Amino acid sequence: MRIIENFNGNWLFRHGFEPARVSALQEGETVRLPHSAVELPYNYFDETEYQKPFTYQKVLAWRPEFEGREVSLVFDAAMADSVVYLNGHEIVAHKDGYTPFEARLTPHLVRGDNLITVKVDGSENPEIPPFGGQIDYLCYAGIYRDVWLKVASPVSIGNLKIETPDALADKKSVTARAFLANPEDRTFSGTLTATIADRSGTEIASASVALDGREALLTFSDLAGIALWDIDNPTLYTLSLMLETEHGKDTFTQRFGFRTARFTPDGFLLNDKPLKLRGLNRHQSWPHTGYAMGRRAQEKDADILKHDLACNIVRTSHYPQSKWFLDRCDEIGLLVFEEIPGWQHIGGKAWQQESIENVRRMIERDWNHPSIIIWGVRINESQDNHDFYAETNRLARELDPTRQTGGVRFITNSELLEDVYTMNDFILGNEELPGNNRGRVVLRDRVETTGITRPIPYMITEYNGHMYPTKRFDQEQRQAEHVTRHLLVLNAAAGDGNISGSTGWCMFDYNTHKDFGSGDRICYHGVLDMYRIPKLAAYAYASQGDPAKDVVLQPVTFWARGERNIGGVLPLIILTNCDYVDVKFGEWPAKRVYPDKENYPHLPHPPVVLDLRTVTQEEFGSWGRVWREGTITGYLDGKVAKTLVLPADPVPATLDVKADDTALRAGEKDAVRVVVRALDQCGNLLPYFEEPVSLALSGPGRIIGPADHTLKGGATGFWVEAGDEQGSIELVVASRRFAPQSVTFTVS
Repeated sequence: MRIIENFNGNWLFRHGFEPARVSALQEGETVRLPHSAVELPYNYFDETEYQKPFTYQKVLAWRPEFEGREVSLVFDAAMADSVVYLNGHEIVAHKDGYTPFEARLTPHLVRGDNLITVKVDGSENPEIPPFGGQIDYLCYAGIYRDVWLKVASPVSIGNLKIETPDALADKKSVTARAFLANPEDRTFSGTLTATIADRSGTEIASASVALDGREALLTFSDLAGIALWDIDNPTLYTLSLMLETEHGKDTFTQRFGFRTARFTPDGFLLNDKPLKLRGLNRHQSWPHTGYAMGRRAQEKDADILKHDLACNIVRTSHYPQSKWFLDRCDEIGLLVFEEIPGWQHIGGKAWQQESIENVRRMIERDWNHPSIIIWGVRINESQDNHDFYAETNRLARELDPTRQTGGVRFITNSELLEDVYTMNDFILGNEELPGNNRGRVVLRDRVETTGITRPIPYMITEYNGHMYPTKRFDQEQRQAEHVTRHLLVLNAAAGDGNISGSTGWCMFDYNTHKDFGSGDRICYHGVLDMYRIPKLAAYAYASQGDPAKDVVLQPVTFWARGERNIGGVLPLIILTNCDYVDVKFGEWPAKRVYPDKENYPHLPHPPVVLDLRTVTQEEFGSWGRVWREGTITGYLDGKVAKTLVLPADPVPATLDVKADDTALRAGEKDAVRVVVRALDQCGNLLPYFEEPVSLALSGPGRIIGPADHTLKGGATGFWVEAGDEQGSIELVVASRRFAPQSVTFTVS
């Protein structure tokens, strides 16, 4: 039977690569994968530090179960130009930093110790997408995803494609096409048996077929009582294969779901029901470790998007992302727009051919994920290139006719070769450009951007971002405008039946090349910071969620008279999914204010806005009067749902230290996020508290990044990573202004 084992531990790592030494074990640092070749500072670094070759080595001892079988290593990804050697022999080269590749070891395995050497070159090779031009993100070098040892029969299952052609019928069917791996081209005969099980493990169908080639097709029909996969009830089923030939047995298991997804000129349909898409773009990066974070961190990002930010879709900008992230999207019902690597630049013929292969590798890896609803087969924001994009679309449709294609552009009147016209519309903010004669526009009309008058499927794939970069610790007035811009686009997209939905730029801030960002190698484009701590704009998304799941009541203010340009807090935006709010200022009677449906008529939950339509300047204190405490109370169905008290005289009262979890797994490079916040006497963040805290860790683990942090905007974050040993980790956070706080983690 097949063996799949984690192969992440006990790699030797060193800077540089010497071709003459691939046959010898070299000195180096012992590391566990996923691994970043260079851990960078939070900001102000030189990104060329990792743009060079590195060497990874590991010894694989011969095992009796290797006898007569196929032995390989499966790399989930490595950045960027990789070559694998076994006992001095080159096994495989792979030039794509975002998709898996398999290194077949069998021909050169020996009884005894076998030396695996991997060269990973982080240089920005202009022959490999996305390189060749300027890129507004970093491509961190290293074996940054998992590696697996695979032992299988000489004839085995290479891949599986599952389709549900009549998902909406009362009696459903499944087709499963198995692709066999037979590297030695052996003759064989045998059978392939498949079973489908529900989430409880109960078998609901089975089928078998005799083998007569490199592919086998199994069909299941008349399936009754099947639940659809959707965003509220993401029901998954499991298809298990058993291959039996004279060369042995092999097994393969894959999850899938029953659903339909279709972009139309009148909007997006999930299971034939209209759904307005609302989401954000995501990079796969973290502070210090870059791309190299494990399963928990990947899953946490999906959870934040779905549960904290109330998104129903994410775009994997601008490359295929971790299988752990996509698996989690399947599990929680978060839709995915997945695209090939690239950013504006199109290289020469060899580069384009590699990009076409990126399409193949992306689709063949991910075609069974029910969460993925569209393939992005165009280089993000590139110019038109008919022959190139005709081929990427042709290949995508050949490989997977069940999903539509999209191609993200920012140029207008672009040639439409895809099924869906996907547009980055950064018009909001263009009114600030010198010499611009056009007034403020939130989103352009579809015909204006496309030049196509006939009805077509249309989606907004980016907005805001670089048009209004905002730091979590920026002045209140800038943050209020940041919030407003996100609200305006969300409202405009929700109210336009021609727009399937929108994904804002972007989920969180990210490190970038020197050519972009705020000069410190950070693009502050997110609604969260790099630690995934929310800016006020994050609540523009969160407040659109169901209040039965989470009540949101977030005033866009630091509650101080002298913070804004003119003073006071009006107009005061309160981001909420409550029915209405009561706002009380000092001794004045409470004011009941309802959502602003006048300015945001299309949002599921418009913000409450206090301005001179509902209150007087006198009520909220003109300059020179005593500043008062504020109380905001949100109501649902006539009952108090949430109350906030904003003190007139905030003082540091609590050092709040919260970990996302305290149970860690040993031997997995498991990392959990910790957020430290300075709070006032009413539990509110102190936005200008910027004193240092010191972190101390004891036990089998480490703090990723420095042990000393300065709070920014009253908060900071970091990740605690478990080591290889079981035990207890004690984290102590110390500050001059507060008593030390501790968190205990259990590593098992």
